[in-house]
Amino acid sequence: MFTFDVPRLLLAFVLAACVVVVLPAASADAAAAGRAECANTGLQPAKGNIALVRAAVLCLHNRERSSHGLPLLRENARLRRAALGHSQDMVQGGFFAHVSRSGTDMSARILQTGYARNQGWSLGENIAWGTGSLATPASIQRAWMASPGHKANILRRQFREIGIGVALGAPAPAGGLAGATYTTDFGVRR
Repeated sequence: MFTFDVPRLLLAFVLAACVVVVLPAASADAAAAGRAECANTGLQPAKGNIALVRAAVLCLHNRERSSHGLPLLRENARLRRAALGHSQDMVQGGFFAHVSRSGTDMSARILQTGYARNQGWSLGENIAWGTGSLATPASIQRAWMASPGHKANILRRQFREIGIGVALGAPAPAGGLAGATYTTDFGVRR
């Protein structure tokens, strides 16, 4: 879990450890999302189903948020681009971290997409990877919700937008098992 908060021109930096393996009351739509079952949560990521996997992650996040009376997250293309690029970079580079091998941190990756241009912003990021049944949206969500830092990002009241990037493969040797690497980038622009 990685979080940055920039109110106007002031930068506050918060970093919490990763565990490996955001204002109005909830609307009627949010309440319905909290009761709804999410489709494809047991789907193992594969070529051709990544859009379904991303939709399952978004649904699971919004179901959690709704059950806590929080506003639902909306997908943002720029956040998604940053998240997907990071997931792909981790798989291709064989590393698992919020900071790239070149030293680029999460905020720089996201801001390079044009997200929050000339605005104050708050950003957060969760990363995870798994193989086999541990690579499904449901398994990844369970791991994130069991980690206080990752759960805090998912349930941070101020976050309004999300980008979900899922890359096929693992950032470490996986014994020939199919895997997937996930990055979720959260944001709000002020």
